[in-house]
Amino acid sequence: MKKTIIIGMIALVIAIGIFSKRSEIALRILPAAVETMLAGNKIEALGDGLHIALCGAGGPMPAANRSGPCVAVVAAGKLFLVDAGANGVRNLGRMGYQVGSISGVFLTHFHSDHIDGLGEVATLRWASASHNAPLNIYGPEGVSQVVDGFNQAYGQDKIYRNDHHGDTVTPLRGAGMISVSSPTPIDGELISVYQQDGLKVEMLAVDHVPISPAVAYRFSYKDRTALISGDTNKSTNIEKFAQDIDLLVHEALSPNMLKAMNKGATAAGLPNTAQIFHDVLNYHASPIEAAETARDANVGHLLYYHVVPPLTMPGSEAIWLEGVEERFSNYTLGEDGTSISLPVNSTEIIVSGSSL
Repeated sequence: MKKTIIIGMIALVIAIGIFSKRSEIALRILPAAVETMLAGNKIEALGDGLHIALCGAGGPMPAANRSGPCVAVVAAGKLFLVDAGANGVRNLGRMGYQVGSISGVFLTHFHSDHIDGLGEVATLRWASASHNAPLNIYGPEGVSQVVDGFNQAYGQDKIYRNDHHGDTVTPLRGAGMISVSSPTPIDGELISVYQQDGLKVEMLAVDHVPISPAVAYRFSYKDRTALISGDTNKSTNIEKFAQDIDLLVHEALSPNMLKAMNKGATAAGLPNTAQIFHDVLNYHASPIEAAETARDANVGHLLYYHVVPPLTMPGSEAIWLEGVEERFSNYTLGEDGTSISLPVNSTEIIVSGSSL
């Protein structure tokens, strides 16, 4: 007993000593920690395949574990984003990706929650890797206006950063974005918007009326394929072009939960908010409808993203997923950091939970 007490006292003294020197210790280990964080090559570590990760799994309403819509796609040694919602690029860094490695962004449509992180994406990508060319932003007709607006808004910022860091770190020729516009496809049509090193990206129309244009993207790399829906109602066009693919990344909104939120906002005397909760019902797929699309298209796996509303209350996930299992059982309810790997020369679908 006496020996145990002595050992305990010694441990306590050591703990007190460490605590009193915590700032000094933290500062000493910080360089090594930063080196480990920055030296890693997440893209190389993933191996050859088509890899999908949610840097933003939510919609426009704030949620602790689901940021604005942002999907990272890795293939052929390159990193792309589909949409750039708020906080997505910061999550990307926390997930181990080097932001300077972003090769391009594909925009599904121009709703604010899908584009409001674009300026930060372009700036961090530029400044962290001394890029000599602007970031390519791919999208349907209208993407040039979005890009021009962001470039104008960040026009002073690039000058400030160049004045401070110089051309070696922040060359002006690499600042900002450049648009790569494609004609908006009609139903039943696929338009190739990118093809290089075995990766092909195709654009297809979706139903987000009255929002137009609104598109989805199908990524094909070697023998693996994934389709990312963007915002859409249940769409026969998505079902058509998702036939037998490995992965369908599909948005969804719970009608039951939004109707309940409409009642709550009305009772709280917030008619504008109540109206918004009502209006969004008619241009988003429900979780059940997304599951039906996955089932009817015979996809390998369904990953839910753009999860609306935020699932913050106890039991809310069960409400949101009610009826899904009966339609399609191979699904994952995405959170920020959820990732799925599709290795080449394989039918394997590797699902990893949130890394955040």
